[in-house]
Amino acid sequence: MVLSGCVTTQQYEALQMQMDEAESENANLRLARQDAQVSSRELEGQVMRLSAENEALAEEANTQGNEAKRLREEVSRLTELNDALTDQSSGRLSDIAEENRQLLKDVGEIREELQTREDRLNRLEKDLNEKSALLAVRSLRVEELESLLESRERAAEALRARLSEALLGFQGNGLNVEQRNGKVYVSMEAKLLFPSGSASIDPRGIEALEGLAAVIAEQADLEIVVEGHTDTDQLRSASIPRDNWELSVLRATAVVNILLENTKVDPSMLSASGRSEFHPVDVSEKAKNRRIEVILAPNLDSLYELISD
Repeated sequence: MVLSGCVTTQQYEALQMQMDEAESENANLRLARQDAQVSSRELEGQVMRLSAENEALAEEANTQGNEAKRLREEVSRLTELNDALTDQSSGRLSDIAEENRQLLKDVGEIREELQTREDRLNRLEKDLNEKSALLAVRSLRVEELESLLESRERAAEALRARLSEALLGFQGNGLNVEQRNGKVYVSMEAKLLFPSGSASIDPRGIEALEGLAAVIAEQADLEIVVEGHTDTDQLRSASIPRDNWELSVLRATAVVNILLENTKVDPSMLSASGRSEFHPVDVSEKAKNRRIEVILAPNLDSLYELISD
C-alpha cells in the first residue's frame, strides 16, 4: 500500500523483474561456487598426486645419478685396466703368434693321424661287415648241421628202440643193442651165431638175423657195416678159414648173406669187414671178444655236402 502509494505499477514491475534476475543470478552463482569447490578439491587431489610422483621421480633421478656416477667410475677403471693389459700383452704377441703356429702345425698332424685312423676304421668296419655276413651264413649252416645231427640222433634212437623190440627174445643171450654217437650197434656174441671156429650160422643165429633183417628192410638211407671179431686164440688151419683174419671176414660175410635173404633189404646199404682179434671189448673175457657187430648209421652224404659247402 505504501508502494502503491509512492511507486507506479510500471515501476513496481520493473523492480520485481530486477529482483527475479538478481535471485536467478544468485542461484547461478551458488551453483558455480559449488562447482568451483568440487574442482578445487579435484585439483588439490591432483596436486597431491603430482607432488608424490614428483618426489618419486626426484628420488629415482637421484638413484640413477648415483648409478651413472658409479658406471663412469667403473668405465674409467676398466679403461685403465685395459690399457695396462694392452701394454702387458704387447710383449707377448710374438710368443703367442709362434705358439699359435705350433698349435696349427700340431692340429694339422692330428688331423692327418685322425684321417689315417678313420681310413683304417672304415677298412676294419668293411671287413667286419663282410665277416658278419659270412658268420650269419655259417650260423645258418651250423643250425642246419645241428638240425641234421638232431634228426640223426632221433632216427638212431627210434631205430634202436625198433631193434630192441624186434630182438627182445635174444637180449641177455649174447645179443645187445645200444646207441652211441648217432649210430646203433647190434653186438652178437659168436656163441649165438656160430659153432666154435666155424663161419656157418646155426638155426638160432639165423632166427636172430632174420629179425634184424626185418627191421633193416623197413629202413632207408642207412649205412650198415657188419664187422667180424675174434679172440686172441690163434687159428691155424690148412683149409679155409686158415687164420683169425679169414674167420672174422667169413663170419661177417655169412651174416650179410643171411640178411640179404630178405629181398626187401637194399644190398647197397651193406658192407662186410673182418677185424680179427685187434678190437677187443674185454681183454679178460675172450667170449665177449668173439662177436659180430652190426653198425647201423644214417647216410651222411647230405651232411658232408653241407659241410663242404
